[in-house]
Amino acid sequence: MSQLSSLVDTALDRTVVGGYTKLGYAVRRRSWPADDPRPGSMSGRTVLVTGANSGLGKATVARLAALGATVHLLVRDQLRGEAARRDILDDVPGAELLVSRLDVSSLDDVRVAGADLVRRLPRVDVLVHNAGVMPEPRQESVDGHELSLATHVLGPLLLTEVLRPSLAAANGRVVQVSSGGMYAQALPVADSEYVHGPYKGATAYARSKRIQVAVTPLMQERWRPDGITVHTMHPGWVDTPGMAASLPLFHKLTGPLLRTAETGADTVVWLAATRPTPPGGRFWQDRRTRPTHYLRSTRESEVDQQAVWAYCLTATGLI
Repeated sequence: MSQLSSLVDTALDRTVVGGYTKLGYAVRRRSWPADDPRPGSMSGRTVLVTGANSGLGKATVARLAALGATVHLLVRDQLRGEAARRDILDDVPGAELLVSRLDVSSLDDVRVAGADLVRRLPRVDVLVHNAGVMPEPRQESVDGHELSLATHVLGPLLLTEVLRPSLAAANGRVVQVSSGGMYAQALPVADSEYVHGPYKGATAYARSKRIQVAVTPLMQERWRPDGITVHTMHPGWVDTPGMAASLPLFHKLTGPLLRTAETGADTVVWLAATRPTPPGGRFWQDRRTRPTHYLRSTRESEVDQQAVWAYCLTATGLI
């Protein structure tokens, strides 16, 4: 990237609206190589995508399948997953797509489904954690955890650990889909489960994404000895069914500027398919690492980071 391109990229990032909308994507993509990822670059590779029946997840499946990957759609609703599979096959004829039921918010479901995947798949090249929720009012998972935390942090952490042998066999990549909304939230060290204070679904979502980003370097260290890399990214503002349902006013106001699911998924696909493997433990948007904080008030200490990490490990039974 040239110095001028870098300056423009940074300026877009700091303005938020410029960087998160389709305008930022259109400007930035001009500096990307046209053949990255290369056609056929995922041939012979196995990919798992959670929350794959709509929006970003569905777009990710289609893009990776078009690059040659065998993609497993991990979904809560088997029928919706099968419908998504048929839709994708219309666009990518001959794609190898398989559907498996998995509720990532349920730790028992993760253990059982994950163990079954390990038995069937000795190698997993890429695991994409895309499943997302924005509950209103506060809801808990079957294990008693706040639903956003369970879906965005605890379930993905445990699923990655369960799939560790298969990921290690392939020097696999783990890609977590986060949100730029986390920039407005500090790490909720004393209240990771969002028990105290008035509950807001959008805040719960952003808090869980802040936790996700904060523990990414620690996830990387945990699995680095196995050759696994962990990446977290945010897609910008994307026009998805989830956004329309959860944030209808925001969706209405920003509609003309929103990215498509396909452009929102671009960095997920790039992190999964580009060569060589990008460095792990980082936060990405539009194929470039981004700061994890812009506000002094949101910065956490290493002690706080370790405390939340310990809570997550304990809640998932990993310590």
